[in-house]
Amino acid sequence: MAKRVAIVGTGQTFHKSHRPDVNGQEIINEAVQRALADADLKIKDIDAIVIGNMDHFEGINYVDCWSVDGSGGVMKPVIKITTGGTTGASLAIGGNHMVGSGMFEKVLVIGWEKNSESDTTGAITTAFDPIWDRQVFAGAISGLAAEAQGYMARYGASDRDGARVSVRDRKHAMNNPHAQLRKEVTLEEVLASPMLADPIHLLDVCPRTDGACAVIMASEDVAEKICPKPDWIWKTAARHSYAYLGDADYGRLVSMERCAKEIFQKVGIKEPRKEIDVIEMYQPYSFAGLIWIEDMGIVGPGEAPGYIWDGNTDMGGELPVNPSGGVISCNPIGATGLIRCAEAAMQVMGKAEGRQVPDVNFAVSTGFGGCWWTDMLLHGKKKPN
Repeated sequence: MAKRVAIVGTGQTFHKSHRPDVNGQEIINEAVQRALADADLKIKDIDAIVIGNMDHFEGINYVDCWSVDGSGGVMKPVIKITTGGTTGASLAIGGNHMVGSGMFEKVLVIGWEKNSESDTTGAITTAFDPIWDRQVFAGAISGLAAEAQGYMARYGASDRDGARVSVRDRKHAMNNPHAQLRKEVTLEEVLASPMLADPIHLLDVCPRTDGACAVIMASEDVAEKICPKPDWIWKTAARHSYAYLGDADYGRLVSMERCAKEIFQKVGIKEPRKEIDVIEMYQPYSFAGLIWIEDMGIVGPGEAPGYIWDGNTDMGGELPVNPSGGVISCNPIGATGLIRCAEAAMQVMGKAEGRQVPDVNFAVSTGFGGCWWTDMLLHGKKKPN
């Protein structure tokens, strides 16, 4: 019988560009121990584990096997999920399904990455078709630049509009002790930073990070016994829109649009801008903060720059986006989407401390990766009907 599912505990490492002091098992265990402590549970209380990272980045397979001393998975059911940049969000969706199915009562979900030990660009390049796509889209930046150029051409946005998003997220990161980059920047500093692929500057994009995140999910039978204010998962959705880059609608993220429509329709949200209280968006570069809130239906096409310049997505604004500082401030790829999920859960549970948005009833977390793949979760304070 299907069960309602809640997040009852979260844990993260203090993310850095390089963690030579720990190996993979140890960095995983840091997040696990913090999540268990947050939920006041022991590893013996966990029924199953979902774990993942971008394993081909580090060139290491079978993380579900070799990590068990760090994850606590000895003699427990363990499953690995790897879906590119969306891995962390896919892990959250997988954990939700495992608990919701009734198979397990308490599931530990773990995402991690040691980017300092990986060849990210070399691995991403092989994701593209070798004949049609790879010569142009060798790595992540070029595809994101094409998306930004498409948006600018369609709606007249400027590189200053993108820079405003980076300024916002880097300011928010100052309130997050777990963020890797905790330094405010100005518009002028963003625009003066090295150009990577027009219109994307160095300070428009995310860093490479070593870190891990863990989330504990529990069924409705035990969730409120573990946590007095659990974060209930109302709905999840996943879409992978394109196989070839030539099929993309540049300046739009169709997978985001379809995820949002599915979730909002099924839970009865008609005005997301007014009914959602906070968004933790997997936003690897600044222009995504413009394009993707339009695709989510927060504002209409071409309206994002004005909405953001007016301060609506800042802390204290109508709809804060990325109170944590987001991906622009911290990006341990296999954990990044799960961090969005954990941060949204903390907002609902009232545990976000210096980055807390007041009175959060609904939060959205997203994942992004691959060829325009989007995962989305809707979090709520009240148990779903």
